[in-house]
Amino acid sequence: MEPMALWKRVLILLVCGWGLIAATPNLFYTQVERHNDAAAAIEAAGGTATPEQADALAEWPGFLPSALMNLGLDLRGGAHLLAEVKVEDVYKTRMDGLWPEVRDTLRDLRDQVGAVRRAPSPDDVLRVTISNPEGLPAALDAVRALGSSVITLTGIGESTIDVTSEGNDIVVQLSAAEKQATDGRTIQQSLEIIRRRVDEAGTREPTIQRQGEDRILIQVPGIGSAQELKALIGQTAQLTFNAVISRTTNAAADPGPRNLLLPSMDEAGVYYIVEQTPVVSGEDLVDAQPSFDQNGQPAVSFRFDSTGARAFGDYTAANIGAPFAIILDDEVISAPVIQSHIPGGSGIITGNFDLEESTRLAVLLRAGALPAAMTFLEERTIGPELGQDSIDAGKIAAMVAGGAVVVYMLLSYGLFGLFANIALIINMALIFAVLSTIGGTLTLPGIAGIVLTIGMAVDANVLVFERIREELRTNKNPGRSIALGYERARSAIIDANITTFITAVVLFLVGAGPVRGFAITLGIGIITSVFTAIFVTRVFVELWYQSRKPATVVV
Repeated sequence: MEPMALWKRVLILLVCGWGLIAATPNLFYTQVERHNDAAAAIEAAGGTATPEQADALAEWPGFLPSALMNLGLDLRGGAHLLAEVKVEDVYKTRMDGLWPEVRDTLRDLRDQVGAVRRAPSPDDVLRVTISNPEGLPAALDAVRALGSSVITLTGIGESTIDVTSEGNDIVVQLSAAEKQATDGRTIQQSLEIIRRRVDEAGTREPTIQRQGEDRILIQVPGIGSAQELKALIGQTAQLTFNAVISRTTNAAADPGPRNLLLPSMDEAGVYYIVEQTPVVSGEDLVDAQPSFDQNGQPAVSFRFDSTGARAFGDYTAANIGAPFAIILDDEVISAPVIQSHIPGGSGIITGNFDLEESTRLAVLLRAGALPAAMTFLEERTIGPELGQDSIDAGKIAAMVAGGAVVVYMLLSYGLFGLFANIALIINMALIFAVLSTIGGTLTLPGIAGIVLTIGMAVDANVLVFERIREELRTNKNPGRSIALGYERARSAIIDANITTFITAVVLFLVGAGPVRGFAITLGIGIITSVFTAIFVTRVFVELWYQSRKPATVVV
């Protein structure tokens, strides 16, 4: 029997040792997690640790690996939401934003179209009335020129807007291709903003994905409740700075055309009439941080980009002594009077905040505003007790399956079965080590994938051992039989596992949620199973054979 090269043996044993060490933190999950959280908090605080953080940091030795695999929603507990995005809100915003352009364009044609005014219409339609019907053809051509080509595969060459006429009215709405493109952009933008908000909150491995045409699935392990998650992501956080027309206590006051009547957040019974078109919007924000005002009260400091800073500075310079409203989600946070020109594009939002509220508002503003409101169709809170029950059930299943396999291999193959069982333990350690290293998530279906891997891992060893038995029956010497057994079984093992691995890849690419959890552990398990069956058990067998040099071998 020709032994494996020394460097190969060393490399294989090093991989096995790494797997055992890297998987160890998962055996002490709670204390390692406290250690990691304390380390992150101390680093964020610039190296300053509280006594509690110092105690948590000492729960796990710093020289050992501390990477943990993440536990999914079904194992850790957390919140589950299914949200529907109101994409129609974006149509209204687009029409409102288009009106100033249409108005200015038609004003240039005043000699032909006469007076121009916006007429009442549905939210997704812009209706403009002109006083001179003879100028309607020129007006239609001018408004159509405001459109551009839709940048989609299905809408190439089609304009972003449909412009028609009804009597003296010009009717503008988004084209079908533009609506489809807008819906896709709205959902994608909502996904990214939700993901940023959840990541800002420091949660682990959330599942945020699109479902159907206008729905988003959000699953966040480790968060307290669905209500807490809704408070974090459900708020659109639309921040605008609008000119104030007047202040009133009449909730039924008529704000007038193109104005809004909005309640004050801090002053009960007080309302502000503001211009509908904002001076600056939250889209121009580049940063927002929790801070304190001059009285030591919690506040939020903000900073605009160059475009927003210029608009904000120009407005404050031209309106010294006039109030302006800071509006968040249709509520006036405050309406300070402009005392002087405010250059630089930075400022502070004060209000009746506590520290937690100012921190959450800063997170929402920093992550960006949701492009449209969301309606929550389904919400569930999964308690940690249920997750622990799932973990316990998974442990029992894995132990029963593993115990049955261990007994079978010992009874069927004796010493060689013992080698296979040791390799099986290393295989399990490698799976957990890889999940921990890549930050993978273990779910309840993932536990099922591990249990399946237990059977598949020894299946490869069975092929090798049966092949060795066949070689021994042809009266070949033991060393030659072992070598041929591994060489001739290798192709069958690789072929069988490649087909299963392809299945796991397809499940991961087209599946969602639980299916992906199963596919991840199955795919990793296939790779580690082939490694342990072809290389690890062979190292054990070779070391035993070279040390004992038996005249006969019983497999």
